[in-house]
Parts: sequence; structure tokens; C-alpha cells
Amino acid sequence: MTHITVCLTDPVPRRHPVTVAQHELRARFAARMSRMYGQEVPAYTTLVEVSEGVNRDHIAQLGAEAERLGSIERVTAERHGAIRVGTPEELGHVARVFAAFGMHPVGFYDLRDSASAVPVVSTAFRPVDRDELARNPFRVFTSMLVTTDPRFFDESLQQELADFLARRRLFDDELLALADRAAAQGGLPEDEADELVERATAVFELSEEPVDEEWYRRLEQISSVAADIGGVPTTHINHLTPRVLDIEALYERMEARGIEMIDQIQGPPSWDGPDVLLRQTSFRALDEERRFLKADGTVGPGTLRVRFGEVEQRGVALTQAGRDLYDRMLAEADELLATEGGERPDVLRRVWATHLPNTEMGLAEAELAFFTYALAEGVAELPQGRRAHELVASGHLVATPVVYEDFLPRSAAGIFQSNLTTAGSKDEAQQGVAFDMARLSQICGVEIRDPYALYAAEQQASLDAVETATGVAVRP
Repeated sequence: MTHITVCLTDPVPRRHPVTVAQHELRARFAARMSRMYGQEVPAYTTLVEVSEGVNRDHIAQLGAEAERLGSIERVTAERHGAIRVGTPEELGHVARVFAAFGMHPVGFYDLRDSASAVPVVSTAFRPVDRDELARNPFRVFTSMLVTTDPRFFDESLQQELADFLARRRLFDDELLALADRAAAQGGLPEDEADELVERATAVFELSEEPVDEEWYRRLEQISSVAADIGGVPTTHINHLTPRVLDIEALYERMEARGIEMIDQIQGPPSWDGPDVLLRQTSFRALDEERRFLKADGTVGPGTLRVRFGEVEQRGVALTQAGRDLYDRMLAEADELLATEGGERPDVLRRVWATHLPNTEMGLAEAELAFFTYALAEGVAELPQGRRAHELVASGHLVATPVVYEDFLPRSAAGIFQSNLTTAGSKDEAQQGVAFDMARLSQICGVEIRDPYALYAAEQQASLDAVETATGVAVRP
């Protein structure tokens, strides 16, 4: 008899695709965009190098205190970008692509009534969960041209803009399908993850297609931003912004390297109290070589100045009451400058010292800023009837400032204005087109989040955790 021996072994396991989570997709996207922008605008690479040097020195000087508004790992990796699109359809596509990376629209900004009269409305796409922000806080300030606003564009030009923008397609169907899958599944297999990041980055690369010079210059007379959006056949990343812990030191070191900076640091002043909201500056827009389609049909070289290198220093998020106070302080500083003169930073510091508490707990007591709270080490019980700042003072709780993750319309407009090539024009006799958060939400296809509600929820969640642990409810 012939015996047949059968060797039973475990079957070869099926290989399941590795899923890349959304936070990792976001980190890869931010890194790829940063590399691309550094190749296109070499001064940006210098800005990143100087920022990292300033941050290292700041940590060495202040130690752990320097990381109160974010770990050095987070701050070093942090970027915010800015892009501009021309139509509601393009903005809707942007929302779908950024949803793939766990980035949601937060806040509404209307720059049309700013001093620089930029004909755009904007939102910012970013993570909204505290843990997701800590993993990678990549955010993109996204502006849409309001082509129907008669203060900027007459009926004839509105139609020409509509026709021009209708002929371009920024996001192809394959990219949108990948993005929708990533958003629905919370990630993608490795091969699709690479494809998504590559396709999404390519959308924002500077195109080599010729720019119709006559058309571009017509729009530029109205607004350099309008020309940058509606005068070119594609879109591109307008700037990428690293985060720095000492923006004055960054400003000085950039100028020492021979890089021309804009005249002012936008936003709150440097002062003896807590950093609040957001401070920004940039190097000036640089001449970039582009190819132009001339009126006679020939293609020749030329330059455009639309892209710049912004840098930011972030502070604690203010409550609505704090933000109202901030706006009043800016108005008071403007009035003092108009009536008494002086240097703007000095005037701002005087106003800040007059109206704003100079300690974090002063901000908390006046309910002007958001904090998260946790039980101090070794504390298991709390006395009844005390507010959060009182429990911090007594050593029962530890407070951590909530980082401001959003933007300031006046500062954004100030950065735009400092880098515009023309003063632009605006017909104030015309009635502007109404725009608000609800309308922009419809265009995005998802609800735009209220940043104040997000910050308040983060603070309340920490107080709820304290109550769960101790049985004692604590008011902010």
C-alpha cells in the first residue's frame, strides 16, 4: 500500500492593505506641500530654518514655560497654508478634498470691507478635535472670489469672469473620489494614500501654462488678489506659514539675512502679559518668473508678485467677551494714533496695559480667555462653590491655555495689503452682495463650525472630567 503523507500547514495569511489614518494623511500632505513650496519659493526654506533656530533658542532660554502653548514637536511641524479659488463649485471641491485629511471649515471671514478691500470671503479648514490638533494642526485659509459683487466687478466683467472660470477644472474626478473614500473610511490603504497626497499636492503646484497678460492686468487694476484668482488658468498655494515662539526675534534675523520684511507685525503687541490670539508678519512678495500670452498671440517671459512668506506666533484663545475687548482696544489705538501720533507698537502696549489683565488667571477670572482644567497632582477632592480660577489659585486645579487656532480678518487683510502690487479699486456707490457663514456653509456642503463654540466645548469638557472625578461641578 502506498502511503501519502499530507503536510498540514497554516494557510498563507491574506494580506490586508495597511490603512493610513486621516491624521497621518494630513501630516504627509502638509510635509509634501512644504517641500513643494520650498522648491518654488526658496526664501520660504530660509524662513523655516530661521523659525526653527528661534524656537530652539527660545526653549533653551525659557525651558518648559516656552511650551505652554504647544510642545516644541507640534510647533516645529506646524504650518498654515493659504489658497484662493474662484467659484462656489471650486470651494465645494476644496471642502471634499480637505475632508479627506480630517480638515473641516471653521470660521467666516469677509475681507471685502477691510482697509485693503480684497474681494473675497474666506474660511479655514483645520482639525477640530484637540487630539487631532496635537497630532498635526495643518490648517489652510481658503478664500473664494466674490465675482458677483458690483463694487468690484461691473456686469460685463462679471460675465467675463464667469466664462473664464467655467473653462477651468482644478480638481479631477479621480481625486474627488479618493477624497470622498478617505473621508468616509477615516483613512486609505497605503497605495491609495500616496495617490491622494500626490494628486492633492499637484493641484496647488505653480503652473507653467501661459497667463493671458491683458486679462490679468485688467483684473489687477481692481485687485491683485482678484487677478491671482481669476486671471490664471489654475490655482496655487499662496503661502505656507511656520509657527514661531518669538516673532520679534524672527523678524530681526530675517532682515539680518537680507530678506525684506513687511513694515509691521500684525495683530496684538508684544507686552508684559499673556500672548493672545495671533501675531503675524511676512517677507515681501517676490518677483516670480511666469510665461505670458501677449496680445499679439506670442508667448514671452514676465514676472508676477503674488506669493510671500508668512510667519505666525499663536497665543491663548479669547472668549467672545475677550474678542469684543480686543476689537475695542484696536479702535482705541487707531484713535490715539490719529490724534496723538506715535509708533503703533508703543500705542498698542499702552492700550493693552490699560485694559487687559496681565496674567492668565486674570484673563480667566474676567472670562476673557479659554483654558482647560485638570486636577493637580495628588488632589482627589474639591471644595464646593468655587470657580475654576479660584481652585487654580488654591492649588486644587491646573490650568492650561487653549491655543488660538484661527485667524484675524484685520491681520489677514493687513498681510494682503502689504504685499499687493496695486492699490485696487472699489465702487462704494454700489450695494455689496450679502454673504455670511450660513451661505458659505451651503457652498462648502458642510456646516462651518463656530470657533468660539469649539473653544468653549473644549473648556467645558475639561470641567466635566473634573466633575466626573470629584462629584463637584466647577464654573469657569
